[in-house]
Amino acid sequence: MQLTTAEENYIKAIYKLENEHAKATTNALAALLQTSPAAVTDMANKLQKKKLISYEKYYGLKLTPSGKKHAVHIIRRHRLWECFLVEKLGFGWDEVHHLAEELEHIRDERLTERLAHFLQYPAFDPHGDPIPDATGSIKTTQHIPLSRAPIRQPLKVAGVADQSASLLRFLQQKGIMLGTRLRILQVHEYDGSMEIKLMKHSPFTLSHLVANNIYVQLYGKD
Repeated sequence: MQLTTAEENYIKAIYKLENEHAKATTNALAALLQTSPAAVTDMANKLQKKKLISYEKYYGLKLTPSGKKHAVHIIRRHRLWECFLVEKLGFGWDEVHHLAEELEHIRDERLTERLAHFLQYPAFDPHGDPIPDATGSIKTTQHIPLSRAPIRQPLKVAGVADQSASLLRFLQQKGIMLGTRLRILQVHEYDGSMEIKLMKHSPFTLSHLVANNIYVQLYGKD
């Protein structure tokens, strides 16, 4: 089934909302895509005719199995392109999202699979998000926000929730990237900010907002 770029963007956005909130409402989708609820309703009717979503006024939008399959393939292309741009072309992790937004709409499956092969089938993109395989399967990971991680335990950065360029640049300036090892030294009761220490770096403070957007995993003894 051939879909327009706009239709693919809607399907991917619905998938995101379903995964984060278990429901994709008209207003939430309009806010995410920066459009009007009326425009969402028009697109919902088109997608429902193509049997990609089920839609009922006041109850929101839900991907059908066919819609979910399309969404996962779009996400696969997006995350593979992000890997390519960072690993092979030297772009920063804060520069690739909008480029991959354009490249994800190249629908040639031969290109997608050759790209995956060239990259040696990466499991995660540069921001720590899992990359679906060719069958649509997605590897699940166990991680928690840094804001809820235990104090003085060895931790490893596993991803970021907010992938805005401003946050990614800030983290990079602080030396925080995927795989960075750190410990929480102290959490301030007043505002939830925390002092952390990276290996071979002096301690510094992160706000609760920033810490809440960094995913970490417990790491072995260091």
